[in-house]
Amino acid sequence: MNQTTTVQVGIGALSIADVVAVARENAKVSIDPEAIAAIAETRARVEELAEDPTPVYGISTGFGALARRHIPHELREQLQVSLVRSHAAGSGPEVEQEVVRATMLLRLSTLCTGRTGVRPVVAETYAAVLNAGITPVVHEYGSLGCSGDLAPLAHCALALLGEGDVRVGGGPIVSAAEALAEAGIEPLVLQEKEGLALINGTDGMLGMLCLAITDLREAAKVADIATAMTVEGLTGTLTVFADDLQQLRPHPGQADAAYNIRTVADGSEILARAAEEFRQKQVQDAYSVRCAPQVAGGFRDTVDHAALVASRELASAIDNPVVALDGRVTSNGNFHGAPVAYVLDFLAVVVADLASISERRTDRFLDTARNRGLNAFLADDPGVDSGHMIAQYTAAGIVSELKRCAMPASADSIPSSAMQEDHVSMGWAAGRKLRRAVDGLQRVLAIEILTAARALDMRDGACAPGTQAAVDLLRTRVEGPGTDRFLAPEITHAVELVQSGEFVTAVEAAVGELR
Repeated sequence: MNQTTTVQVGIGALSIADVVAVARENAKVSIDPEAIAAIAETRARVEELAEDPTPVYGISTGFGALARRHIPHELREQLQVSLVRSHAAGSGPEVEQEVVRATMLLRLSTLCTGRTGVRPVVAETYAAVLNAGITPVVHEYGSLGCSGDLAPLAHCALALLGEGDVRVGGGPIVSAAEALAEAGIEPLVLQEKEGLALINGTDGMLGMLCLAITDLREAAKVADIATAMTVEGLTGTLTVFADDLQQLRPHPGQADAAYNIRTVADGSEILARAAEEFRQKQVQDAYSVRCAPQVAGGFRDTVDHAALVASRELASAIDNPVVALDGRVTSNGNFHGAPVAYVLDFLAVVVADLASISERRTDRFLDTARNRGLNAFLADDPGVDSGHMIAQYTAAGIVSELKRCAMPASADSIPSSAMQEDHVSMGWAAGRKLRRAVDGLQRVLAIEILTAARALDMRDGACAPGTQAAVDLLRTRVEGPGTDRFLAPEITHAVELVQSGEFVTAVEAAVGELR
């Protein structure tokens, strides 16, 4: 938990690192005074239009398919609170705290652009709720990714009104009214336009994208470490990872992956001893080993593309209607989540493929026809012991699930709102399945590392400094080869070391920074 960092939210864009700091590390937020001034200036324009007899969408009308009704002054506060209450219609499992905090931060960021027409107190209350560690209960289902992440954002907005359920600091569910009172935060009373401004954005899907990009950049390094361990454990060759060969096909991610594999496995006595026999008898490694940089490189380049899209979305002011720079209040379609939904789906595809090639490498260790002299299933006494036979089953089962997660959500539009919203992005759904996919990838890579480490311990000769660092770290939690043991806890330990970043830290301490 980050107790000291404060992320300033202003008119400009947040970074992915800012989102992670607030969402995952519980960093505090502050609002740039320039943003407060911009919010106040824009609010004056909204209040001017509120007095105009001509209906203005979101200020003096209903919403969506009900936008043709003009709402009189005396009903406008009710209009805004009714909007929030009715749209807080989520269902299903509770969404993770880090996702909700990311969603809230990004909504605050849009409010601070000064383009939404809310009062300064709305942004200030949002910041206060985040800083108090109050996390609204948001549910899995309720967003179609068009008109923004409506239900998730409505649940967040409801908490600002002192309604609905929340958790404080990850504690038990309590009422929002109780949590606000305990924190000394005055519940909001919404005025024209404010309810709409609180729920109209791509913040949920964008928050999940930012978190996934962070995790997948780490996973790319883990995949290279695992590959290096496998090359060494299977007594393969590093020659195919030479930099000049990568330059013949100049994809940047491929060159980075090959560099990492070479660096982590460099100086291996095991590979040096096996080199001549490999040249004479093996000639080439299988695709899952030889082509690892091509797959991991394509994975990296896709993550980089996703980060580009995220950076554009982080710089966006998404609301409908929006207060333009010239002061006009106008409807628009910027809330449509298609650009974010697409890259969330793209990432699910490459996650599935990176996990798939990892599982194939794990499987090679277990087959005496392919593992170059190791025991069947890396068992201590094959037949009596089963070794890692079922660890591969677990990896294969996860990969199968990831292939299902790779099916695009963004191609599955479902019309809604009496056909007013007749094409939607399903970006929230794309984000939800990507989170499951990221977790699955981390588990598959952990199983490859667990298996490769066992194989390395069964080989004669010293490991490379990089691979030895990974083995040594694992051995602080998991014993070396021996008779069969309860395997699930060992897989869990390996997964924890992957997810915490400890494998990468340990290896980089031995060989220098990886790409």
